[in-house]
Amino acid sequence: MWCNDGMADDSPSTRDRLLDAAERLFLEKGVDRVSVRAVNAEAGLNPGAVHYHFGSREGLVSALLERELEPFWGDRLRDVTRRARACGDNGALSGVRELVATLVEPFDELSRTEKGRMLCHLLARSVLPTGTMPNVSPWFGSPPFEVMLGRALPGLPVHEVSERWRLAFTLLLEVYGRPVAPAPAAAVPLPEAATVVAFVTAGLTAPSPGSGT
Repeated sequence: MWCNDGMADDSPSTRDRLLDAAERLFLEKGVDRVSVRAVNAEAGLNPGAVHYHFGSREGLVSALLERELEPFWGDRLRDVTRRARACGDNGALSGVRELVATLVEPFDELSRTEKGRMLCHLLARSVLPTGTMPNVSPWFGSPPFEVMLGRALPGLPVHEVSERWRLAFTLLLEVYGRPVAPAPAAAVPLPEAATVVAFVTAGLTAPSPGSGT
C-alpha cells in the first residue's frame, strides 16, 4: 500500500508515478527545464521521493529510459543473440548488417513520434558524456554488442572492435538523439533507415588499418 509521504514504500506504483510525472514534464518543458523538485510535485509526492526511490535525477532518467526503451530493443537483441549462437559465423557482413538493423529500426520508429524523439534525445544526453548509463539493463551498455560484433568479425583485434562499436553507436545517438538541440519536439528530416544501416555496416566491416586490403 502506498504511503502518503512517498518514501516509506518502494512499490512499483510509486516509482511509476514518479516516472510518469518525469515523462510528462520532459515532454511539456524540455529535458533541461525539469528539476527533481518539479517531478516530485507533479507526482504529488514528498520532496525527497525521487532521491529515495532512484538515488538521483540521473537514476530517475536511467529508470525511465529502461522502462520505455527496453521493449523496443530487448526482444530483438535477444533474438539476434540466440540465432548468432545457434548458427555460428555464416558470413560476417550479413551478421553485422542484421545487428545494425536491430539497433537502427527502433531508432527510426521512435523518431516518428514526439515521445519517441524525446526519449532518443534523453538517451543521447545521458550516454554521450560518459559512454554509459548507471543501473540499467545490460542492453544499454556496449559489452553485449562488442561480443556479437567480435564474433562476426573475428579478424579484428578486440580494441578495434570496441572502437568501431563506440563510433557507430555515437553516430546513431547524434543522428537520432540530436543531443545539442534544446528540445527536439518537432520532426526533422532524417536519412532513410536502410541508408543508415548500410552506412554503419560499411564502417564496421571496413578493412582494418594496415591490412593492405
